[in-house]
Amino acid sequence: MEGLIQIINNVWTQGFLGIGITEIIISFLIFIVGAISRAFFVGRVLKWLESITAKTDSEIDDVLLQSFRKPLGFIPITIALYCIAVYLPLSGVADLFATNIIKALIAFTIFSTLANSISPIFNAFTSTAVLTKSMTVWLERAARIIIWIIGIGVIFDIFGIQIGPLVAGLGLFSVAVALGAQDLFKNLISGLLIIGENRFQPGDRIEVTGQLHGIVEDIGFRSTLIRMFDTAPMLVPNKDLSDVMVINHGKMKFRRVSWTLNLVYSTTQEQLAKICDDISEYINHSDQFANNPDQESFARTEELGASSIDVRVLCYTDPIGLTDFSKIRQNLIFEIIKIVRFNGSEFAYPSSSLYIENNESVDPSVYAALGLKAEKISHDSAPDKGDE
Repeated sequence: MEGLIQIINNVWTQGFLGIGITEIIISFLIFIVGAISRAFFVGRVLKWLESITAKTDSEIDDVLLQSFRKPLGFIPITIALYCIAVYLPLSGVADLFATNIIKALIAFTIFSTLANSISPIFNAFTSTAVLTKSMTVWLERAARIIIWIIGIGVIFDIFGIQIGPLVAGLGLFSVAVALGAQDLFKNLISGLLIIGENRFQPGDRIEVTGQLHGIVEDIGFRSTLIRMFDTAPMLVPNKDLSDVMVINHGKMKFRRVSWTLNLVYSTTQEQLAKICDDISEYINHSDQFANNPDQESFARTEELGASSIDVRVLCYTDPIGLTDFSKIRQNLIFEIIKIVRFNGSEFAYPSSSLYIENNESVDPSVYAALGLKAEKISHDSAPDKGDE
């Protein structure tokens, strides 16, 4: 029995890699205390800080605190690991490795906090005239990538991995990648040109004639996400939007209504004048239409068409959505129909007239094919230009 007890004692004291089971259990308990402290820190301390920032007028502190919630949660875990490293009888490589792990966790916490703070900082500049929304998004992404590159470099340096030779070794590989990724760089440069020229922003309605028409949702490094009107997303490479004529409906000042009304030729001059005046008066006195300083709204007789007298109606509305715009056009249509018929006129439709010089020489079967009745007309009573 003494030998068995001695073996058990040796196993208990030696444990794993010279660390006794007692030290392992205590280290495990320390880690549990750190996890509980993290839950308390996130649940109580951060909520207390949120209650303080909620009383301020600025929203930046609220957003910053919310972005710091996850990175600051690593602090109790890092402290617990440091206490374990100090408590355990580590030496040599094990002690160096444990120290590097703690340093790496500290560096990760710092750079994670910095990366999460980028978004609220750049959002504060979104409403300014200096940076547009898409420029803010691009700068935010670039800043976050740079921070993480530096952070990874610091962590590698902690573990003794030299970044310089690694970057130099990747030089030849990057040249090969660049040759095969020309489209990627074209899209990246095109995206920078789109943002720099402020061609369109997220939320704008854009159209490439005959190809696409939708709402811009995001301008990425490689492609632009456009939500089509059937709610389907379309990813378009930036170079395809940089080299074509893009109509940005989101930048228009007014929405235009330009119609041609076809009235019958029996409409008198007085009726035409009254119809035009009534339509113009309705447009100018209705709050549904906007006043375009560059072009006045009007309703005027424009042309004597082949089968109608054409009246041009031109007016503008504010750049509202399609649903409200269609309601305004519908109201205008109803009003125009009422005005035209109230003034004793009607709308014309395309028509043509057929003239026959001498019906005596025409085969009766032609009349039958045309649905006409053949009648003999004397030369004395027939018009000079024939009968209709």
